[in-house]
Amino acid sequence: MPEPTVNVEATLLNPAEVAEVARGGAVRSAALANEVRDRVLTGLASRIRTHVDRILQANAEDMRAARAAGLSGAKLQRLELTPSKIEATAKGVEVVVQLPAPIGAVTRDAVLENGLRVQKVRAPLGAILMIYEARPHVTIDAFALCFKAGNACLLKGGREANHSNTVFEELIHAELWEHGIDPGVVQLVTTSDRDFIRDLLQQEDKLDLVIPRGGERLIRFVHEHSRIPTVLHFEGVCHVYVDRSADPSMARDVILNGKLSAPATCNATEAVLVHEDVAESIVPELVAALAEAGVEVRGDSTVCALADAAVPATDADWGTEFLDLVIAIRVVADAEAAMDHIETFGSRHTEAVVAEDVSVQDAFVARSGASCTMVNASTRFNDGGQLGLGAEIGISTTRVHAFGPMGLEELTTQRWVVRGSGQTRG
Repeated sequence: MPEPTVNVEATLLNPAEVAEVARGGAVRSAALANEVRDRVLTGLASRIRTHVDRILQANAEDMRAARAAGLSGAKLQRLELTPSKIEATAKGVEVVVQLPAPIGAVTRDAVLENGLRVQKVRAPLGAILMIYEARPHVTIDAFALCFKAGNACLLKGGREANHSNTVFEELIHAELWEHGIDPGVVQLVTTSDRDFIRDLLQQEDKLDLVIPRGGERLIRFVHEHSRIPTVLHFEGVCHVYVDRSADPSMARDVILNGKLSAPATCNATEAVLVHEDVAESIVPELVAALAEAGVEVRGDSTVCALADAAVPATDADWGTEFLDLVIAIRVVADAEAAMDHIETFGSRHTEAVVAEDVSVQDAFVARSGASCTMVNASTRFNDGGQLGLGAEIGISTTRVHAFGPMGLEELTTQRWVVRGSGQTRG
């Protein structure tokens, strides 16, 4: 079957028509054999590598426009694709291929006294609308995960990444076409018309789930207007508590990595809480290291007294997702006070404790309400790829359906299959 010469642009249709195409795509995607899905994804990874220059050219157009529009350095970092990032994207697809197929997996199997065999089986969610900002690699990640889980996806990427996203969509469609699969299993929406998106969020009879991934304004908009079940993640206010039993060198490394490795991500460390018994030995060196790396440290009165580089924190700094080279540090009386602070200002995303005392570790884990709790490890590990999911379609901070990074299993539901031999109910 030859490759198509023209891509059908989803936004040439009205929202109801777009959603109807996604609904049909979901039916066809669910009917595919797992082996076919893996062949498509394997071919897509190869196709991405073959078209690196084309992807980079499209991304360069996006970057030129983004710089001209005055996008922040953090947003430019998320938007920019490099050969290494493209290779990582292709490898991520291959990792998804190697993961066990969730569709058809039996999670419960029992024979009742009446002879009925009752099974609970994983099944696709259906048509998934993904709304995300200037992260072009998400286009590939979202398709790979949705497709492997037997779903169709409708992708609304940020307008800053339109050229990059369009090339990725064309590569996906070409691979689907190569295998005789209707490309309606994935559609890219490039319009930024709020009315279009608002109407799309009303298509609850055709779309099964909405996953917004981006800043709080985007997620609030989706939450306010969607009539479709929505996975929410408003903020990533991630803390590290340094206990009096902590290894100081470990604490320093965990905090620096959590803040510096990718400060604009939702799993970056935004606040540090230090036990008062070790504040004098830990805070000065920690603040100096952060300041040397270009981080603005906003501290409470104790931190500012211990470190000249710290500036006084305001009430608003506690509970703020900075998404930048800024961090807040507070000295607390003990682990209990740290957990009280986290309950007040945390966002249920990621919380970390650095402690050698196992009782402190266990108490922190038991009380933490976060989607992921780290013990002696960076908050940056709350990521689907890092946790062995291959990739993720987002991190949920709501407890219904999914909590934490959403991989293949989180993109499925479970249904009952009951096998009998003529049983009737009295």
